[in-house]
Amino acid sequence: MACLNGGRTREEHPAVPLTAEELAVDAAAARRAGAFAVHVHPRDARGAQTLEARACDGAVAAIRAAAPGVPVGLSAAEAIDPDPFARAAAIRGWRTPPDFVSVNLGELGWAGIIRAALHAGIGVEAGLASPLEADELARSPFAHRAVRALVEVVGGAEDARAVSERVPEGVPQLWHGYGPLTWGVVAAGVAAGHDVRVGLEDVLVLPDGRTVEGNAELVAAAVELAGRQI
Repeated sequence: MACLNGGRTREEHPAVPLTAEELAVDAAAARRAGAFAVHVHPRDARGAQTLEARACDGAVAAIRAAAPGVPVGLSAAEAIDPDPFARAAAIRGWRTPPDFVSVNLGELGWAGIIRAALHAGIGVEAGLASPLEADELARSPFAHRAVRALVEVVGGAEDARAVSERVPEGVPQLWHGYGPLTWGVVAAGVAAGHDVRVGLEDVLVLPDGRTVEGNAELVAAAVELAGRQI
């Protein structure tokens, strides 16, 4: 999966896509490089992350036009809006809904946001940053209604394995990391037989430490790494 922008700014990397058109171009390039899906954070007119319907609907529609058939995911993270009720209401207001939405189980109100997404017919990725959050998923009524569990750790591969071990059996997993440790998590995820994620949201450098040109190059590097792991 390609995570195209997240909360990144152009100051962090000049290739971060912000507008719907830029996200669409990057999504098409990521697909050509080998991505099976894309995850994006739409922006408002000021460039800030938003869950507002006009921006989200426009981004999803633009990506689908540029990369037909590629599943598109959005985020429901509290960094976008700290009010969980507002996030749930925003999801219900989307008129061009994404294929899936990421919901972090370490954030207040996650269960209500999952209910809103499922009620709207949107798939849910359950974001798990710790073994305790994996246990929360296992105890919830949503474990086997999730599209996948996102094993997303700020540490390395061992942290990912610790979370992964607690994910309920039968729930597909996708692993990703942050910063340079991303590549160790990606390699370990592939070796364990799971899907993986990479993109400018997560990492700005290639496995050899060189600054990346953009999302397509990151996806190509992950595909190459996966080929060596298999």
